[in-house]
Amino acid sequence: MSTTPTGFSIRLERLRGDVVAQGRRVQVMLEASFEAVFERDEGKATAAIALDDEVDRADVELEKAAVDLLVDATRAGGSLEPVQLREVLTIAKVNNELERVADAAVDVAELVPHFKSLSKPFPETFRVMANSVIGILRDSATSVARQDPALAKVVLQSQHAVTAFKGAIVRDAEERIAAGTMPIDLALRLHEIAGQCELIADHCTNICEQIIYLRTGTIVRHTEARWIEIPPG
Repeated sequence: MSTTPTGFSIRLERLRGDVVAQGRRVQVMLEASFEAVFERDEGKATAAIALDDEVDRADVELEKAAVDLLVDATRAGGSLEPVQLREVLTIAKVNNELERVADAAVDVAELVPHFKSLSKPFPETFRVMANSVIGILRDSATSVARQDPALAKVVLQSQHAVTAFKGAIVRDAEERIAAGTMPIDLALRLHEIAGQCELIADHCTNICEQIIYLRTGTIVRHTEARWIEIPPG
C-alpha cells in the first residue's frame, strides 16, 4: 500500500480504528468474565474465555500492521514527523496492554468452577471493586478513542481506589475466617480475583500514560503516594 503522506495517513487512521475496536472487544470480554463469576455460571465462563481467540487474532494483526507501516515508510525513504512515529509506537504499546487485560479476564473466568461449589455470597466490596475495574477499562478505552489526556489522568487516579478495595477485601476475609463465617477456599479465590483486578488497573494506567505522552509529550511516573508528571524537555 502507498507510503506517500496521504497513504501513510490512511494506514495510520486504520490502525487507530483497529486499536479502538480492540479496546471495546476486551471490555466486552472482561464484563462477560465478571458476569460469569457473579452468577457462578460455568457456561458463561467458557463463552467469555472463548472471546480471547478473537482478541489474540486482532492483537497479532494489529502488531503486524504497525510494524509493516514503519518498515514500508523506512524503505520508501519517507520522512515521518515525530508525532506520527510516536502514535504508531503508542498504538502498538496500547495493543499489547489490552491483550494482557484479556489474559487477566481469562484468569478471572477460569475461577468460576471454584466459586460454583461455594454457597457463601460475595462481599459487597468485591462487587464494587469489579465494577470499578470495568469502569477503569472503559474509560481507558475511551481515552484511546478520543486521544483524551484529561480522561487518561482520571484513570490514573482511579488505580488507588482498586488498591484500596483489594486491601479491604483481604482484611474482611481475614476477619471472617477468624470468626468462622467465610471458608478459606472462598477467601483464597477472592484474593486471586482481587489480584487480577489490581493487575488490570495497572495495565489500564500504562495505557493512559501512553495517551498522555502522545498528546502532551509529558512522561507520567507513579510513586508510592502519587503520580508525577515530567514535562517534555
